[in-house]
Parts: sequence; structure tokens; C-alpha cells
Amino acid sequence: MMLGALTSRITGFARSSVVVAALGAGLTGDVYAVANTLPNIVFMLLIGGTLNSVLVPELVRAAEEPVRGAAFTDRVVTACLVLLLALTAAAVVAAPWLAGLYAPDFTGAQRDATAALARLCLPQIFFYGVFGLLGQVLAARERPGAMMWAPVVNNLIVIGVFGLFLATAGEARGVENITDSQWTWLGVGSTVGIVAQAAVLVPFLNRSGYRWRPRFDWRHAGLTAPLKAAGWALLLIAVSQAAFWAVTVLATGVSERAATEGVTTGVGLTAYNNAYQLWIVPQGVIAVSLVTAALPALTRAAHSADYTALAAGLVRTVRGPLGVITLASLAFLLMGEEIAALAYGYGTVGEADVRVLGHVLAAFALGLPAFCVQYALTRGFYALGDARTPVLLTLLTAGANAALAAAAARLLPVHWAVTGMAAAHTLACLLGAAATDALLRRRLRRPGPGAFPGETFPGSEPPALGQLGTHLRVVVACLPGVAAALAYASLAHAYVGEGWPGDLVLVLGGCLLLGTSLLVLSRPLGVTGSVGAVTQVLGRLLRRSRPRGLPPGRH
Repeated sequence: MMLGALTSRITGFARSSVVVAALGAGLTGDVYAVANTLPNIVFMLLIGGTLNSVLVPELVRAAEEPVRGAAFTDRVVTACLVLLLALTAAAVVAAPWLAGLYAPDFTGAQRDATAALARLCLPQIFFYGVFGLLGQVLAARERPGAMMWAPVVNNLIVIGVFGLFLATAGEARGVENITDSQWTWLGVGSTVGIVAQAAVLVPFLNRSGYRWRPRFDWRHAGLTAPLKAAGWALLLIAVSQAAFWAVTVLATGVSERAATEGVTTGVGLTAYNNAYQLWIVPQGVIAVSLVTAALPALTRAAHSADYTALAAGLVRTVRGPLGVITLASLAFLLMGEEIAALAYGYGTVGEADVRVLGHVLAAFALGLPAFCVQYALTRGFYALGDARTPVLLTLLTAGANAALAAAAARLLPVHWAVTGMAAAHTLACLLGAAATDALLRRRLRRPGPGAFPGETFPGSEPPALGQLGTHLRVVVACLPGVAAALAYASLAHAYVGEGWPGDLVLVLGGCLLLGTSLLVLSRPLGVTGSVGAVTQVLGRLLRRSRPRGLPPGRH
């Protein structure tokens, strides 16, 4: 799963690089970013971030009764597909309004192009939903690997679409210079990629032994619990969408203000989104893989009222990716500009754009561990069948993010506004992780009447689920690597020079020094469990690469 997610992220960066090279990091890039983000954000919140947490526990419970479970799964998938089809149709009809909602400062050609492109991209909602539903059925049957590899197909298709655009569009790529047929090519091509991503899962679903049959006999079919949970999930979506809308409006407003003041570097939504896509990679590769794999076991522990096992599973799920997540956070903080240059420094993206991206990425960096902790611990509530508390936590986090981002956009100079918005996101992540840990520990200590009899941890407190002490020890283990990486950076620039060769040497060397420091000090500081995920993957790769017939000591 981690290798699939990593391959998906690598090809995703190649796709993002081609898109930015084709459209730039200014207003033209923002047009595509707004239009293509509308369906994407619905997937991330509805399927990728919420319904997966609702569906997997229900499907795991259903799988314990094979005959009833197949019928229940058919009904759930059918109901969700009908809902997705209705939502997609409504979104396509409302495309101009949605585009105006997320980019109210766009006028003239920008506004018209965004509305037209959004109408071509919004059908992706349905196919994102199909992909998410099939993936959750596979995850409930403990076969989630295909879901991690499928986006690679989408990325390759989009790379081809924008590569052809790059080859044929010429040098002038302002919004007014791109024809309607070219916008159609970009929009339809982006949607075809999502269709292919969903279709890839069908053979794997057949191999798992599941054959979907449409079932519309929903009454008295045991759908009350998942529909109630889905209702809370939809409310969570509404809250998250409101926060995303606020950030989008603020970022596009910064872009318009920058254009008015003559600032041409990437300081708007495109810069924010591209830095965010870099920042989210470790969470998508490591944390999502581990949490997805752990969720069925967490659900079974909660279903059997073994809350000590549930707490222990949550601690392992938080601790497992901690080493890599901390390394990534420090790498973004120390080498954000070089990482941004390697990912996006091509085509129309200039040195000033890369510098802004590096600053935004560094501002995001320190919130990464907290974001992953909240992501993992929230799944504890879903395993317990509680979809209401995550909504309250999202209200807290999203509200803090929107308020702080608004202050940054209004009070900071235009060239620092988006960086301040990224720092606002970091503060909101820290607040959300602390609140999630406190509420989940309270829930495990006193589960509540009618749900779980008695005290889960009689006479004692549940463990510190967020593992703050372990976080601090991991950071201490990395500190010698931080010092070595800073010294190495000056040598790399002096001997290799500027440009992508120097950036590549600096990033690889810096990450190696950080990783070596963590591995060497992990045992003395008692954080070996936080590097276990990496050592397991490396061990499996080494075992697969060893020639057959040779004992381990002879390889």
C-alpha cells in the first residue's frame, strides 16, 4: 500500500509539474485550480475523508455474516451511487454558481473560463464516488492495495493531456489566449483520467469474490445506522466545504490584489494548493496506508467491546508513521524552497514563484504531525460508531483555520499573505489534534450509558493517544541531523551550484542525514516503534530482492 501510494504521489507531482508548466502559477493556473478542485474536494471530504470512515466499519460488521453481508453491501453501494448521481447532476447544473462561489473576484474571461471548465470537470464527482465506494469494499475485505495504485493511471492520462497542450498551445498562455477547444480538451481529459481510475478497481473487486447487484429494497434493510452516520458525514462535509470556500476566496482575493499591485509571482490559490499538495504527500503515503489497514481491526475491537485493545491499536497507529512524518516535516521546514523547485520549477514557473512556494511549504510544515495524529484518532470515533464528535472537532479546526487565514490575508503584505494562511492552517492542526486526543481519551474512560457498560480503564487513565512525549523524543533524535543538514546545505550549494542538480543533491543529502540521525538515536531514546513502518518496508524490499536459494547471511 505504501509503495502504491508513493508511486501515486510521484506521478501526481509529475502531473502537477506539467499542469503548472502549461498554465503557470498566476491567474490562468487559478482558473484550472478552481474548476478542477471543485470535484476533487468533494471526493476528499465525502469519500476520501469521511464516508470511508463510515462505510468501512459498517462493511466490516456486515462481512461477519457472509449471506446477509453481501446483500447489505449491495444495498449500501446502490444507495450511495444513486446519491452520487443526484449530487453530480445538481453540481453540473449549478457549475457557474459554484465557480462564482469559490472565485467571486474573477471577472470577464477568468470568470467565463472557470464556469465552462467547471462544467466539464464536475462529472468527476460521480466517478470519484465510484472509485471510493469500490475501494472501501476492497478495504473492508482487507484488500486495499489496489486503491493506492489506481490513481497512477489517472496521473499518466492527465500528464499526456497537458503534455500535448504544452506541445501545441504556443508561448502565450494567458486566459484570453486559450481557446474554447483547448479548455474543452483540458477539462474532458482531466475527467477521463478519473473514469479510468475508477474502472481499474473493477477486476480487483471481481477477484475478491464480490459481485455487485443493484438492490433498491432499502426499507427495513438495516441501513438506518449507516444512513445516520452518513448524515453526520454530510454535515461534516458542509463544515469543511465552508472552510475550504473561505480559504479559496481569500487566496483568489490575494491573487487579484497581487495583480493590482503589480506582484507577478505565485501568491494566490495556485501557490497555496501546490504547496499543500507537497505537504500532504507523507500523510497520504504513510499515515493513510497505516490507518486504512488498521481500521478493520479497530472496528472489530470496538464491536467486541475490547476498548483496551482499541486504545492500544490507536496508539500503534499514531506511533507507526511518526518517524517518517517528523522527518518530512523537518525537511519541508529546512529545505522547502529546494523541494518546491524540484517539484514545480519548470516551464513558466520562475525563481520568485519557487521562493514563495518554499515559504508556504515551510509554513505548512510544523502542522504535519498534528494533522496525521488527528486523522488517525478520528478513526477511533468512527470505529466506536460515533460520527457526531468528528463533526464538532471539524467545526473547531475549520473555524480556527478560516478565522486565522482571514486575519493573515487581510493584515499581511500581499507577498506574505498566502504564507500566513499556511501558518494559520498549522495552528488549526495543532488545536485540532489536542482537542481530538482529549475527547477520545474521555470517551474511552467513560464510554457513556447504553453503549459500553462499565469503565473501560477502571482505576486508571487511558494511554496518551496522541503520543506527545514520543513526538518530542523523535524530534530530539533528529536534532543532530538538523545541524548536519544545515552545514551540508552550504557545502552543497558551494560545490554543486544552483539549479536542479544542486537542489537534488541538497534534498537527498539532507534527508539522508536526518534519517540517519533518527535511526541511530531511536533505540537510546526509546522510539524504535516510530521507525517500525520504514524498517518493515525496507526489510520486505530486501527480502524480495534477495536471489532465491541464498540464505540471508550470504546475500
